[in-house]
Amino acid sequence: MRLMEAGSVECAGFLQALRRRGTIPDPAVEATVRAILEDVRTRGDAALFDHAARLDGARLTRDTIAVTDAERETAVASIEPDVREALALAARRIETFHRRQRRESWFVEEEGTGLLGQLVRPLARVGLYVPGGSAAYPSSVLMNAIPAKVAGVPEIALCTPVGKDGVVPPAVLAAADLVGVREIYKVGGAQAIGALAYGTASVPPVDKIVGPGNVYVATAKRLVFGLVGIDMVAGPSEVLVSPALAEAVRTEVERQLALLPRRQIAERAVGEYGAVIQVADLSAAVGLANAIAPEHLELVVADPWALLPAVRHAGAVFLGRHTPEVAGDYLAGPNHVLPTGGTARFSSPLSVDDFQTRSSLLSLTPAALARWKEPIARLAALEGLEAHARSITIRMEEV
Repeated sequence: MRLMEAGSVECAGFLQALRRRGTIPDPAVEATVRAILEDVRTRGDAALFDHAARLDGARLTRDTIAVTDAERETAVASIEPDVREALALAARRIETFHRRQRRESWFVEEEGTGLLGQLVRPLARVGLYVPGGSAAYPSSVLMNAIPAKVAGVPEIALCTPVGKDGVVPPAVLAAADLVGVREIYKVGGAQAIGALAYGTASVPPVDKIVGPGNVYVATAKRLVFGLVGIDMVAGPSEVLVSPALAEAVRTEVERQLALLPRRQIAERAVGEYGAVIQVADLSAAVGLANAIAPEHLELVVADPWALLPAVRHAGAVFLGRHTPEVAGDYLAGPNHVLPTGGTARFSSPLSVDDFQTRSSLLSLTPAALARWKEPIARLAALEGLEAHARSITIRMEEV
């Protein structure tokens, strides 16, 4: 892990590389993903099954792609009681937090004008992507499905990759069962995103796709955006810590890396993007944090609340030494799907809002339309939209 001074040439270069991380598409990856998406769009299930076999070694058919009730029930029964209790606790806390985010429709009647308001409706159908591979991620099920459930989404389809054995990790199925997700497909990668976006004979299309994934999944989500909604194009995870002793942190990171079972992966990540940056004071540290706009910001200082008002850009803020980032990842309640790559400057964590639409509602009285006829027509004419202007004058002539 590198040690550098804030304001140095080395630090400036590091920050520039950090901001670019995950924002510049890899041409080779994009070309591969475009080909997969087009294949799924044109050939449907045949392409979906071919790519699953080629990339994951999974033998899928129309009869085996969906998880059966028996598979789900067997998986749930196999989960240790303490794991089941931990999942249930996490689910309760996540639901409680997200229920506070739920919006309701509202209406206001203005005297002499009519009624104005906003209709809030849940999305009809969403697709949840849960990554697989070397680990199981039941937390991704909880963090993505629960806000959708709280919003009132009636249909949730879950896609997750399987290997040659065709088995979805029991913990993933247990989490899905816990939150009432029953429509589960054994397919991952860009081909799963294509199926959710375009629809196939086996996988009906959705209105929005949410959930994390590798660079191929993230690229596929970016490419289908517009046809469907997406939560965000998430990049590699980020943690920014505001500590007291830079050198002590660097030493401890090296010690902890040696103890990890997935040491090589962690060492590569820390080697490429890990750094300890020495700053003059905590005010400068917060300024640096705002410039980076990290996914996670830990304020491990004596008085974190004193620094909080100056924090402008962060996906999630963790205050004090007893609030580690991992608590937010799994159980505290706030969502762990957070903006990465500096996008916390303009985007927010996944929330109930992501699963609801808002429609404006207008109902004017005849008197209000008559009162506003001239200024509306004048503004329309100002913009060269004569038909707009005529629409109101003709309407008034018919009254």
